Amino acid sequence: MSSDGRATDDSGTGPIRTIGIFLFPAVEELDAIGPYEVLAYWTYHYPDDNWRVLTFSADGAPVTCAKGLTVQAHRSEAELPDLDVLIYPGGRGTRPVLTDQAHLDWVARQRERVPLMVSVCTGALVYAAAGLLAGRPATTHWASLDRLGELDPTIDVRAGERFVDDGDLVTSAGISAGIDMTLHLVGRLVSPERAEAVRKGLEYEPQPPVFAG
Repeated sequence: MSSDGRATDDSGTGPIRTIGIFLFPAVEELDAIGPYEVLAYWTYHYPDDNWRVLTFSADGAPVTCAKGLTVQAHRSEAELPDLDVLIYPGGRGTRPVLTDQAHLDWVARQRERVPLMVSVCTGALVYAAAGLLAGRPATTHWASLDRLGELDPTIDVRAGERFVDDGDLVTSAGISAGIDMTLHLVGRLVSPERAEAVRKGLEYEPQPPVFAG
């Protein structure tokens, strides 16, 4: 373990940076599993990049997703290591937390400690309700764009964009857009060449490649 609380690789050559995907009841399956597949393929095949991906739920218990799939999280919030990236998926389960102040406070605290905050689909609504998107460009599922603007009228709502990268905050449009956004993240965190290798490995064929540039 390094002095900053992050794990080190087996050779001790450097910290292993961690991406956490939050799981909650009624999370949309592909919102979470799509990014996980991209990140797991990357970190499994390219361990020398020193990244890992974990899923976590509030208590570490299995989560039943929006369409009935049950997923076992790797960790609970309490067991979670320091994160370098937090991914908050969307789904029907985001609606109840929009008025859950304790959870919104938790999200706001993550903003203070996690360098890169990412949302998929209606996960952006939670970020908006927690005050993270004030005065910033963002997107979400097309059917929730109006709701995003209602939650915080200062947000520069970007309709028609697959994802919006605003530096330390990245939001994506609905469901499958999370895959595009995550390939973009691989390109940003490592290189476009690495993202291309992951895309090819997954046999994913976006046109044009979403991670270029």
